[in-house]
Amino acid sequence: EIPVQPKRIVAEEYLGSLIALDTIPVGAPGLTLENMYFKEALTGVADTGTYGKMSPEKIIALNPDLIISGQAESYEALSKIAPTIVVPYGDLKDAHAELTYFGELLGKEEAAKSWLADYDKRIAEAKAKVDKVIPADATFSIMEDGGKSIWAYGDNFGRGGQPVYQALGRKPPTAVAAEIMEKQWAEISTEALAKYAGDYIILTSNNRTEADYKADPIWSSLPAVKNGHLYVWKEERSWYYDPIAVLSQTEELAAWLTQ
Repeated sequence: EIPVQPKRIVAEEYLGSLIALDTIPVGAPGLTLENMYFKEALTGVADTGTYGKMSPEKIIALNPDLIISGQAESYEALSKIAPTIVVPYGDLKDAHAELTYFGELLGKEEAAKSWLADYDKRIAEAKAKVDKVIPADATFSIMEDGGKSIWAYGDNFGRGGQPVYQALGRKPPTAVAAEIMEKQWAEISTEALAKYAGDYIILTSNNRTEADYKADPIWSSLPAVKNGHLYVWKEERSWYYDPIAVLSQTEELAAWLTQ
């Protein structure tokens, strides 16, 4: 049974939604505590260990009255400690789904509506600015360069997919749209880059810069790179996909697109 107004929450996932609802957990995994978009709001929150494998001993010590996780396989162990909610990754498709769900769960429906109203206003403003300067039929690709592997992503897998495809309403290249939107990711070879590359590329790379890609014979052959339509950022900024991160990322990308 879920407490009506839980006071001591351990949250492995969905911290952005909790913070938006002014609900600060007592514990969370170290990886989520490093989220640059709301790190300061979590000062003093206990580290419960590895993301996906939180320490039962650390959680028990926090005496939680509710545990929130995205890992179905963790339910059996966590539910022995305290009432546990598992919402698998991808079940909540966007900021509205997340805030509405947790607003109802925590009895903070009005706070959720208020936060989403401001979110919608700021997203609409960012989208309007982009729509003024970027053609409606321009295609966008969300990619990650891991060195030995390259990936393309859909609209619900981080790396900028939510801001670009959901918030700004942009589309991937037609030839690959169905594949990446259904599966949400595709590992691609350098030979297939041109097929997956849109007019604009939002690229996650920890080791290379825009200048590096312009000097690369394969990447520099792509129209997006030739035309200066490449945005490179590190995973510490692109990896997160919570509502707070998505809002900040949308405004960041809109600022770049409207330069």
